[in-house]
Amino acid sequence: MLIAHFVPAMKTLKYALNARNLTHIQVSTPHALAMLFVSNPPSAGQFRQGLDKVVLTPMIAFLRQTRTPFMINPYPYFGFGPKTLGWALFKRNSIEFDHISGKYYTNMFDAQIDAVYSALKRLGFGDVGLAVAETGWPSAGEAHQPTANLRNAGSYNRNLIRHIMSGEGTPLMPRRRFETYIFALFNENQKLGSLAERNFGLFRPDMAPVYNSDIMRDQVSSIFIIISSYLEAS
Repeated sequence: MLIAHFVPAMKTLKYALNARNLTHIQVSTPHALAMLFVSNPPSAGQFRQGLDKVVLTPMIAFLRQTRTPFMINPYPYFGFGPKTLGWALFKRNSIEFDHISGKYYTNMFDAQIDAVYSALKRLGFGDVGLAVAETGWPSAGEAHQPTANLRNAGSYNRNLIRHIMSGEGTPLMPRRRFETYIFALFNENQKLGSLAERNFGLFRPDMAPVYNSDIMRDQVSSIFIIISSYLEAS
């Protein structure tokens, strides 16, 4: 299976970079939250059996050795329910309680990150850092996706920026600031899937902003990096 060669490939790439004196370049890979078997409550986070020991343990051991963060893709947009939209959008009047840790969560983003942290800790890797490889919210969607709209997309990304910039961290990792990448720079008009999948961008193909995200402010640009999605021809 190809997965058996994944970590050796990461090690080989890192060795090649080091051989070229590019030791500052880190080698990691992003993970969807589908890798979690348990995510609620956050303190009970656990990786799927089979992935945890065979795939993730040797990978995370490599990340620990090279002091590289474990990269994750938390998407509250794909995790909220009818009663948790405000919680997904960082509306502080929405609060969830973790009855195991005794911690209160004011947003789903923190809960998703802490679930991964708990899963890492359960494997003995609580000291490995975390980075958000991508997260975002669509600005348009199909008729059955009414929450994919300009207002929610702008609200999510602006509130996300404020939250990351605050440095307050998460309930299980207080006073931590995570390197975070917003998906995506451009809308992808030829991407497969629903209309929402094609409208995560901050800009249209003609460089016009889709909405005001505050992403271009000077004090944000030094901390926040935008992942640029592939711009397909219109």
